[in-house]
Amino acid sequence: MSASHAPGTTPAYFIPAPSSWPIKGSFALFCMAIGAATWFNDLPPGYWLVIFGFAMLVYMLFGWFGTVIGESESGQYSHKVDVSFRWSMSWFIFSEVMFFAAFFGALFYARNIALPWLSDLDNKLLWPDFAGQWPTAGPEAFDKFGKMSPFPIPAINTLLLLTSGVTLTIAHHALKDNKRGVLLLFMILTIALGALFLCLQAYEYHEAYTELGLKLTSGIYGSTFFLLTGFHGFHVTIGAIMLTVIAFRCAKGHFTPDHHFAFEAAAWYWHFVDVVWLGLFIVVYWL
Repeated sequence: MSASHAPGTTPAYFIPAPSSWPIKGSFALFCMAIGAATWFNDLPPGYWLVIFGFAMLVYMLFGWFGTVIGESESGQYSHKVDVSFRWSMSWFIFSEVMFFAAFFGALFYARNIALPWLSDLDNKLLWPDFAGQWPTAGPEAFDKFGKMSPFPIPAINTLLLLTSGVTLTIAHHALKDNKRGVLLLFMILTIALGALFLCLQAYEYHEAYTELGLKLTSGIYGSTFFLLTGFHGFHVTIGAIMLTVIAFRCAKGHFTPDHHFAFEAAAWYWHFVDVVWLGLFIVVYWL
């Protein structure tokens, strides 16, 4: 982001012009919500309404972010705007921390509170041969499943994400040193590592369903496993899209060594995704 004021003067806070993008985004979400409700109730328009709403949401994101990029590159953003962006991204990441904390909390409650409590009850109140151990297989009527191992795929994915954090940091330093070639190279490497992570996670899901019999419906273990790892995979996807956009902007010559908060915001998000995965690897796979 570039400053739009002369050196030594007090910058004015940028006030954006009235925009229709928020209304378009709200309408897109409304269509998706109504479409999902009708689709789940087997009403024909639901599916197409969801598709329409999603397409409009993508259109809104391209348009709104394009407007912000244009304002930034034209030098309309001052230091005060930069600070507001930083606070906004910080609170957004904090909300994401709380999002995952809720699922980690659910897993902790099920494993460390509910399961020991159920073990103290008379088994006749539950089902024969109940064992208060994790992962619980549920009633005998449920299909048996296998526990996910930390090796080899989760361990490889951990290495991939940790490496991607290093390559992204190298790219960041290259941007600060105005080394565009190194910047683009390591941005591409970071995105490739994220894509490989997602491919391996998809393979792991296929293995869980076909070989281990573990599904989303496999009791509390299946639901917490797929919700935690699935939402994390969704966040990796979002992060990879953000980094891809940043890489294209870098290729077009956007950002300077002193003004590049959009790059930093994407980097913050990616490092947050890395940290969450480390927690998942320890809590979900190891313990």
